[in-house]
Amino acid sequence: MKKIFLFSIIIGLSFSCAKKVSEEKKPSQETTKAAKEDTSSPTVVGGDSDSHSCKASAGYTWSILKKECIRIFENSTKLSHAEDGKTYTTVAYVIFEGDKAELFLDTQKESIILERKSEGDSWIKDDLQLIPWKGYVLKKGEKIIYTGE
Repeated sequence: MKKIFLFSIIIGLSFSCAKKVSEEKKPSQETTKAAKEDTSSPTVVGGDSDSHSCKASAGYTWSILKKECIRIFENSTKLSHAEDGKTYTTVAYVIFEGDKAELFLDTQKESIILERKSEGDSWIKDDLQLIPWKGYVLKKGEKIIYTGE
């Protein structure tokens, strides 16, 4: 009788341990979710091409006038924010092609094309006016917003 009792205790313990081991091996829902998130595609540095295949992380922007990706800080005229007693960290860039000027403002998603009628005139679009005077002056309405050389 003692042998049967001892044998049944050993069998009972082995089954109870087997359940715990098998439960530990099953991944929880949180573990499964984390594993799925880890298998998502990693973000590739330099993989930020826009609709024109320009890589912004490398400093390239699409130029409507040049019809290619350019680095506006290398191939353009820099205009600084107009002096009004305040300090600004914004700049505007302009590239020229014939009687057209392409204006890149940090407040605009797309560049703006300004046109002039003849040499010596200002480039104009709507209320923006780029005036060739002691370098360049960019006005919005009657207010000077950027100046540069």
